Amino acid sequence: MNKKKDILWRVYVAFILICIFGVAILAKSVKTQALEGAELKQIADSLTIFHKTIEAERGNIYTENGDLLATSIPIFEVRVDFASEAMTDEIFYDHVDSLAIYLSKHIGAKSRESYRAELLHNRRTGNRYYLLKRNATYPELLSIKNWPFFKLGRYRSGMIVIQKSKRKMPFGRLAQRTIGYVRDDGRFRVGLEGNFDNELSGEQGQILVQRIAGGTLIPLDTKGEIAARAGHDIYTTIDINLQDVAETALQKALSRHKADHGSVVLMEVATGKIKAIANLAWNEEGWYEEKYNYAVGESTEPGSTFKLAAMMALLEDRKVNINDSVDLEKGTIRYYDRIMRDAKPHDRRNVTVGNSFELSSNVGMSKLMVEHYKGKEERFYNHLVNFRLNERTGIEINGEPKPIINPPADWSGVSLPWISVGYEVSQTPLQTLTFYNAIANDGRMLKPYVVNQIKDYDQNVFDAKPVVLKDKICSDKTLKEVRKLLEGVVENGTANNLRTSKYKIAGKTGTARIADKNSGYRNRVYQSSFVGFFPADNPVYSCIVVINAPKAGIYYGSYVAGPVFREISDKVYANIREMHESINDPNAISNEKLPSVPKVNRRDLTLVLNELGISHHGENETHEWVRTQQKDKSVSLAGMDFQENRVPDVRGMSLKDAIYVLETAGLLVSVDGNGRVSRQSLRYGQEFNKGQTIEIILN
Repeated sequence: MNKKKDILWRVYVAFILICIFGVAILAKSVKTQALEGAELKQIADSLTIFHKTIEAERGNIYTENGDLLATSIPIFEVRVDFASEAMTDEIFYDHVDSLAIYLSKHIGAKSRESYRAELLHNRRTGNRYYLLKRNATYPELLSIKNWPFFKLGRYRSGMIVIQKSKRKMPFGRLAQRTIGYVRDDGRFRVGLEGNFDNELSGEQGQILVQRIAGGTLIPLDTKGEIAARAGHDIYTTIDINLQDVAETALQKALSRHKADHGSVVLMEVATGKIKAIANLAWNEEGWYEEKYNYAVGESTEPGSTFKLAAMMALLEDRKVNINDSVDLEKGTIRYYDRIMRDAKPHDRRNVTVGNSFELSSNVGMSKLMVEHYKGKEERFYNHLVNFRLNERTGIEINGEPKPIINPPADWSGVSLPWISVGYEVSQTPLQTLTFYNAIANDGRMLKPYVVNQIKDYDQNVFDAKPVVLKDKICSDKTLKEVRKLLEGVVENGTANNLRTSKYKIAGKTGTARIADKNSGYRNRVYQSSFVGFFPADNPVYSCIVVINAPKAGIYYGSYVAGPVFREISDKVYANIREMHESINDPNAISNEKLPSVPKVNRRDLTLVLNELGISHHGENETHEWVRTQQKDKSVSLAGMDFQENRVPDVRGMSLKDAIYVLETAGLLVSVDGNGRVSRQSLRYGQEFNKGQTIEIILN
């Protein structure tokens, strides 16, 4: 009996405890729902509902003609959540082998076995963020989504896609440093991308979203959405064709002379627009690349190109006449304990002041300056200030240093003669060009600029206009005399190798011995330069070429930098119709030999012939490629047929046309030489296999 009571007592106690526990749970639920519910719901919402930033579309950068220099393209980071609830062991193990095969074939260099082991390990550890592919393009993303494993769907495969944007330059390295970049959250800003980051970036937007199962975000109330504003587009002054000409000419010269680095700037005389700006330097990989904007940011002693300023000071003060005589002392003169020499040894004594300038005599220039400004150094310095040689140009690219021209109070006894020939002063190539451009522009100094317009879609936000830095840097009489001297440098002086019968060039050579960072002037490190304008009688473009540290044994400006200038000016002159007055005369070509091109694209040829007003006949609209033959005063066109799986005959074609024809046919092309195709390794008409290599020799 006592045993039964004992059991009942225990049952009652357990029942009472359960009731008390149930009442406590009920009370807590009521309290949570009634008193704390709103607060807890707010906490839950704060974890799943939030404002998501909408990234603004970055603006594009264009050439003046609308060619795309820089744009943003979408890229994707593809990851896998191996702990996804929908990814069962059955799904994973059924597809792990095929996934390993696809990874080995399309993603990395690892073997199928290595990838399989890696996938198994990440499945066991439950890695929720396994990196499959970084920086995938949109076509690559579509391809990945079609793999057997990812065809199962986003949840069952655990696929995570993160969209980002990447800056793309369609023309590769052309004007790469001028276009620039922004990196590390804006801490590194270079070129136009850096200087106009605010305009290009636009404004971020916001939208209220909620995270639901699977990590999916869904928009909530769109009334409070703040739309992102796309960045403005920038239209530069760059002409991509002239940019290509400048970079190609510079690279060839740097390679030929084994130079460390160099720069080229081509400017429109009447406006200050920079049409091309190239900067190339030797890198550790063994080729030339744009890694610094030397034209804007590197300030060095300019050497003989600075003699123009000294000559202008003499002419402005009427100290000399260009027909006066000066003794060149056979190319050597002493100033205190230092000896100054002309660049090349000679036995000349008395020559005219004009000839001394054309020959770029250090002795002649320094003697004139010491004779007329010794004790009057302040007057010469004031001329340099009046020429605005001590001021920045103000170009809209960061990194331009202020020129170094110290006042006479800081000069030594030898400063006057050495400054007169371009030492103890420092300028960037762009600053030197701005000075010479003023001479070409009738004494009007303009600010060089590279941004032509800023647009918000089709609305102009900013329109650049030429900015005058100084209306007149010297008298008309001095201008006339120095332009004659600069023309004489090319016709009779140090740059006579640049002379051409087609048009006149005016300019000045420069060969400066520059200081090495470690050993000063003890090592023979030279800077070669040429700066000038063309056509000399009616200047349209000014240009400067500076090549640093040539190591192939030749370092004179006329032979290192000068030919780059001439190659650029030749191609500019040949390709810009406005520089040829006779082109508008319909009879201008009547007595000339008509163009003869062995094989050419029909559409390209007819466009040129129509533009030039040359009669042509016999063309067949069905043929993409034609041969030409001159007949009297017209051009006859004959169609060409290319048979499938047979080697085309590309002899006589330009490189561009030959590569297009051969690669369209299915051949891989190897190129040697320059000019037009003279030979091809595979005989035309023979059968070939897709992907077979053909070598073409240009001559």
